[in-house]
Amino acid sequence: MNGSLKPTEVWSHFEKICKIPRPSKKEEKILAHLIQFAENHGLSWKKDSTGNILITKPASPGYENRKVLVLQSHVDMVGEKLGEVDHDFEKDPIQPVLDNENEWVTAQGTTLGADDGIGMAAQLAILESETIQHGPLECLFTVDEESGMTGAFGLQPGFFTGKILINLDSEDEGELFIGCAGGIDTLARFSPSFEEIPGHYMAFRITLNGLKGGHSGDEIHKGLGNSVRLLNRFFWEESRQYDLRLCSFEGGNMRNAIPREGQALLVVPRDRREDLIKHLEEYEKTVRAEYRVTEPNLKLMVEPVSKPPRMFTRTFQDNLVKALYACPHGVYAWSQDIPGLVESSTNLASIKQNGNGNILVTTSQRSSVDSARKDLSQKIRCAFELAGGQVEHAGGYPGWKPDPDSEIVRITTQGYIDLFGKKPVVRAIHAGLECGLFLQKYPDLDMISFGPTIKGAHTPDERINIHTVEKFWNLLLELMKRIPEQTG
Repeated sequence: MNGSLKPTEVWSHFEKICKIPRPSKKEEKILAHLIQFAENHGLSWKKDSTGNILITKPASPGYENRKVLVLQSHVDMVGEKLGEVDHDFEKDPIQPVLDNENEWVTAQGTTLGADDGIGMAAQLAILESETIQHGPLECLFTVDEESGMTGAFGLQPGFFTGKILINLDSEDEGELFIGCAGGIDTLARFSPSFEEIPGHYMAFRITLNGLKGGHSGDEIHKGLGNSVRLLNRFFWEESRQYDLRLCSFEGGNMRNAIPREGQALLVVPRDRREDLIKHLEEYEKTVRAEYRVTEPNLKLMVEPVSKPPRMFTRTFQDNLVKALYACPHGVYAWSQDIPGLVESSTNLASIKQNGNGNILVTTSQRSSVDSARKDLSQKIRCAFELAGGQVEHAGGYPGWKPDPDSEIVRITTQGYIDLFGKKPVVRAIHAGLECGLFLQKYPDLDMISFGPTIKGAHTPDERINIHTVEKFWNLLLELMKRIPEQTG
């Protein structure tokens, strides 16, 4: 990046944040940075037992009687990278770069962490400033949002005092978010049975890559390819034509990311080698045609490898492949109240195999209707239990019911109109935000969420639009001046 990006103070802090490793559940370094920042600037701070940090700043002269405003972001980021990129998210800094048109900032082969590093950067720039006008401020930094909202779950009543909260974790400039879906994860564990591989079998590795991936909330409706589903479909079809046998199968990574890549180790009789290659080529043509618009870079590859010592038994393989095929993925229902809003969806997020061969399949369900979310998760539970999986639900979080008549929504909408000469879109979002959990602990909170435009979140294509960061910043500064005075 360079120093010409505006607003300079926000981009300067964002660049510093990029240098600090902060994958979910490994946020110690960024938390230490926040604490050191507060102490360097003489600001009060505290940390709760979960790891959340609150930094407070007194009001500017003349703004002492304003209501306390809470600005909130999460400190962690999703760690995704291209397969060929050597990057350790627990040790290596993110390398932000400008695109050729100076319109976007992205990263070199990894996620950028603008989700939600840009929210943190804005908070730090405000806390540092001696000229920005505002009432009493509380800046809340939550941990582990991306992998389970642990920080929001662990937040206790009384940790902050403000009754107005601005969540800085949205990704579409010009849109104000006043509600979100709730979510839950459904996890299936399998203990495979194995058998020896006959001597006349050959081993191959099949790899699928080139998919876009994406945020399982924001982009679940776009018809993107899912590497786990696409590979599994091939196994299901081919194992019925000849004796294709699986030895291992892995794909996907994070629970809230649509899986981009996957690979499997398999064996086939030596005399069926050419059949395997031919059928894979035909299958690639088929799925490339199906995904010609959304996934033009889809690629399937096969290569011979050394034969492993064992393969799944036929019974176990059939059960696993059938369960994965039966597991739904994508939009499940559209909202009956808000046109164009996804009501319920599910993401077949990953399949992972540990050193003992045990398999974990992770799925994630979202819905703005609690009963529908429960029904969908139970449907998926049944599919995996029929296949012999040990199933559990985890990480459930509530939705955030929209309140279009709230005070902060009116203030923000009018502020946007006055600044930019047009009305913003006010809507709910299918992605999960921490606001629903905040509302459980602080039922009187008045909340809104907005941010600059971020595309490709949770993927190595993540990028943030430079122009919209300035608009996001200007709106935030305007709102702080418009927060009303306390009454009573």
